[in-house]
Amino acid sequence: MDLCHVPATREKGWYLALMAPNVKGPNYAWLDPSRLYCHPQALQDCVADLLQPFQGDAIDLVAGIDAMGFILGAAAAATLRKGFLAIRKAGHLCVQTVAQPYSDYSGREKVMEVRTDAISPGLRVLLVDQWVETGGTMRAAIELVERLGGVVAGVAAICIESSEGGKWIQERYKCSHCVPPHLQPRFDQHQ
Repeated sequence: MDLCHVPATREKGWYLALMAPNVKGPNYAWLDPSRLYCHPQALQDCVADLLQPFQGDAIDLVAGIDAMGFILGAAAAATLRKGFLAIRKAGHLCVQTVAQPYSDYSGREKVMEVRTDAISPGLRVLLVDQWVETGGTMRAAIELVERLGGVVAGVAAICIESSEGGKWIQERYKCSHCVPPHLQPRFDQHQ
């Protein structure tokens, strides 16, 4: 699909065909959604699909997870007319932070951090990331928000896989993703 073509009918997830499979090996995610962001209608429709379940919900702030979650998170924040908070990998913020260790989708141990002055008790935060594969990264972001007294208003990602971690998140928080139910098994099996 070229980056100018817009299908005559645009069902939820039509833009998933823009994504490309991993050609670089096991240290990378199995699928790359970044080409989706280059297509103006695909990006708009993806963000609209992610936000649709939260229409009418109280959201005070949108937080995006380093790094690709910054793209969708900032777009969601702009659409909702809310502020945007970057949840970063450790060592990138020059202000007071709180940190949380986690294991990413590849099993690598990492640390995530967030500034301490952006989340106050009761603040309702929508967490956005590009993908939830094992759930470790998103769970660390959830723990950071809650440790600072914030409330997770919801979790949004292009895909939330049906992994143990993905299920844990979906059982506890309102979630939104872009994969139609009939395609979910293919995404879970990385096909």
